[in-house]
Amino acid sequence: MCQMSVVKTENEQEELIMESVTRLEVKDNGVEVSTFFEEPRFVPDVMVKSIDFLGGKVFLG
Repeated sequence: MCQMSVVKTENEQEELIMESVTRLEVKDNGVEVSTFFEEPRFVPDVMVKSIDFLGGKVFLG
């Protein structure tokens, strides 16, 4: 199973949003991420910028 870290980038700085993410859903006004053991978290006003499959990171911006 592939679990990713979700990172928000702003002004070339990274902010870790959530680790071990098992699901990511793009909504109209942001992105919702969830894991097996935590409540889903909604990140408003962002979109998926890139995905590093080898590094296991999803970058939001």
